[in-house]
Amino acid sequence: MPELEARELECFLVLSEELHFGRTAERLYLSQSRVSQLLRALELRIGARLVERTSRRVRLTPLGVSLRDELRPAYAALLDVVEGARARARDVGGVLRIGFLGFLDEDLAGLVRAFQRGHPGCEVHTVEMPLADPFGPVLAGDVDAAIVLTPVREPGLAVGPVFSEAPLTLAVPARHPLADRPSVRAEDLAGHTLVRIAGPAPRYWRDVQSPRLTPSGGAIPSGPTVSTIQEALAMVAAGRGAMPLCVPTARRHARGDVVFVPLTGLPDSALALVWHRDRATARLRAFAGAVADGVRG
Repeated sequence: MPELEARELECFLVLSEELHFGRTAERLYLSQSRVSQLLRALELRIGARLVERTSRRVRLTPLGVSLRDELRPAYAALLDVVEGARARARDVGGVLRIGFLGFLDEDLAGLVRAFQRGHPGCEVHTVEMPLADPFGPVLAGDVDAAIVLTPVREPGLAVGPVFSEAPLTLAVPARHPLADRPSVRAEDLAGHTLVRIAGPAPRYWRDVQSPRLTPSGGAIPSGPTVSTIQEALAMVAAGRGAMPLCVPTARRHARGDVVFVPLTGLPDSALALVWHRDRATARLRAFAGAVADGVRG
């Protein structure tokens, strides 16, 4: 049997109430000829007449009466299911899990508080993620969205607002040859060991956070791999290598045995809100909009 058309069923039910093609057409915002077409199509699917029409009156056949009585509650239930799905899609209530790397700075924490004030039915849980796996929790569904360092090239991930763009510094041990300089160029990294980020972070992403080559192609030796910023700074303090970090992160993790030197010649650091394309919800879209508004503001 060919697939049923919901419009045919709707038209039949309205006609069974009105028993008048003109009024049925008005209720459905259709022409009378279109109402007739839909009715004929349904009768062809069923294989029998459902309506008897004369110049004076319209009435249902016995089969039409039976179909009306059985179809009406089923169709109403179908509409209820669809409306329930629509309501859930619009619902901004519930729990929203937002992952972040390293720390949630004051600006981001302020955005979260402002969002919750505007959406009191939604509870935001912030979850720290390992630096070595910035996309895994989002892809696995452990968090609804994540605030991660760019770039983001993962299939299946949607990239929302990009924000918190900031220049870089180079974290070096206090006695490092570059520690006394007012600034360091990217080309100066050639020959100086850098701490690397461990997998499963993708290679393209790790190479942006801790480059293997200078802009002109000079080799930058690899030091130990780490999974968190705290591990990276511990390695730096121990003299195992240097580590590029954005200015806000450097300020947050200031310590006496590590010097942060301005680093030029590389793109600024930036954060982005990302989520799985197939798991966007109303509350997630609302949060992304709030972040975008906060960035513009």
